[in-house]
Amino acid sequence: MILAIIQARMASTRLPGKMMLKAVDKTMLELMIERVSKSKKLDKIVVATSTNKLDDVIEDVCKKIQIDCFRGSEDDVLLRYKNAAEFYNGDIIVRLCGDCPLIDAKTIDTTIDSYLNAAYDYVSNLFPTPRTYPDGTSVEVFSKKILDQIERETKKPSDREHVTFFLWMQPHKFKIYRLDYEKDLSKYRFNLDYKVDYDLIKKVFENFVSKNRYFEIKDVTTWLDDNPEIFNINSHIEPQKGWVKSFERDKEMGF
Repeated sequence: MILAIIQARMASTRLPGKMMLKAVDKTMLELMIERVSKSKKLDKIVVATSTNKLDDVIEDVCKKIQIDCFRGSEDDVLLRYKNAAEFYNGDIIVRLCGDCPLIDAKTIDTTIDSYLNAAYDYVSNLFPTPRTYPDGTSVEVFSKKILDQIERETKKPSDREHVTFFLWMQPHKFKIYRLDYEKDLSKYRFNLDYKVDYDLIKKVFENFVSKNRYFEIKDVTTWLDDNPEIFNINSHIEPQKGWVKSFERDKEMGF
């Protein structure tokens, strides 16, 4: 079974409560799930959140829209993924992050196809860098067997928080493949980490939903090219700033 696991939480330090921010009368989480649900390759979608009381609202939204919600460790996201994959009997895991509400089904399916059609341990449009897909459109595909191996072999905080770091850092050990877009779109930022990110994403949904609810990446980038004042809303944000804190925590714990 091909299982999509969307990690989501409310206690973001940079933009608290971001999953419940709204555009076109729906939360960011609902909008993302709606778009992911258009995938033709996924057998099941589950939202994996934490047992923190703050995340009760995420479970409530999932119940409302009839999507499974798994609750696990707040800090050990890797363990949360492993437990969710076991609970739902996933064979192939598609990792999606809740801060990517503009992800489209075509990107998901293309990444899955790349994994299924070759003998790789890990396929994504994210790593190795430099990526060609926009920040905030990440899809990662790997087996449950690989997920178990990662969870078993690593103790570093950065690996436990970011799930696939352990795999990335060992290209000699794992067969890794990066899917590229037909042209370089890496200058665009669709991640939901800051208020300015929300401002841009909200405008995207408001512009497209009435015309085409399941717009694709190319539709958004073309529109942003025609509207540079909107592109510039969050173009100054540096990517992967959250990774720095994880590496600092590694050092504090002697890794």
